[in-house]
Amino acid sequence: MVDTLGLVWALVVTPADVQDRDGGRIVLEQFRRHVKFPKIIWADQAYAALVGWAMVQWLWLVELVRRAKGRFEIQPKRWIVERTFGWLNRSRRLSKSYERTPESDQAFVYVAMIHLMVRRLA
Repeated sequence: MVDTLGLVWALVVTPADVQDRDGGRIVLEQFRRHVKFPKIIWADQAYAALVGWAMVQWLWLVELVRRAKGRFEIQPKRWIVERTFGWLNRSRRLSKSYERTPESDQAFVYVAMIHLMVRRLA
C-alpha cells in the first residue's frame, strides 16, 4: 500500500497461490497499525471483495479503479502504484526474486524504499 507520493506504508509479500483479495486483507490490517482514518483508498478491480469488508471493519471507503471495456484508457490513480514499482525495479536485488522466504523479499523492498527516500532528502 502506497500513498499518493508513492511511498510504501504497508507491504505484504505472499506466495503465488494466495489470492489478491486475501493478501489485500492482510495488507489493510497492517496499514491499520499506521493509519487509523484514511480519507479514501483506491484499489484495483481484483480487490473488489475488500470494499464491503473494509467498510464493515473500520468504516473505510475503498474505491475501485475500473477499466473501460473494449478500449485502452489510462486508469486514474493506478499510475501511482505502477510508478512505485518502477522505482523499486531499479534495485538490482528486486529485479528477480532471489530470496527463499517472503520475509526476506519484504525486507529488501523496505531497504530499496529507504534508499530511495534517503536519495530524495539529499
